[in-house]
Amino acid sequence: MTDMTLNGEAVSLDVEADMPLLWALRDHLGLTGTKYGCGLAQCGACTVHMDGHPIRACVTPVAAAEGRSVTTIEGLGGDHPVQAAWIALNVPQCGYCQSGQIMAAVALLERTPEPTDRDIDQAMQGQLCRCGTYPRIRQAIKQAARNRVQEKSA
Repeated sequence: MTDMTLNGEAVSLDVEADMPLLWALRDHLGLTGTKYGCGLAQCGACTVHMDGHPIRACVTPVAAAEGRSVTTIEGLGGDHPVQAAWIALNVPQCGYCQSGQIMAAVALLERTPEPTDRDIDQAMQGQLCRCGTYPRIRQAIKQAARNRVQEKSA
């Protein structure tokens, strides 16, 4: 049994301890926003937050979540400033990688509220997008950062 906080709610999972967190989220909890991409922690489609840090759920065993807080794309609620910027700038094409991209961007902005291009490059390194929407992803991160700064100063 693994006990954790998932998207703000206490959850107990009765699955094998070495099951990848991705499959527990998708198959046992029905949270399908987190995607399977490569299974090797190389593409970032499975990015979720554990205690506020982005991790790759495809290679993280459920046991690693014991007593910790996990946030998935569903946990952002659909109205997060990063999600709003994604929509405003029409970032997704196929959309498959976008939940992982958004989760990585949210983690970046939590630790670096006004990121430089270099900060964005470092944080988003390894978040692959087969459609090549990288310029729009960068624009959306910058817009979300500006919007958050404006909200805090208002």
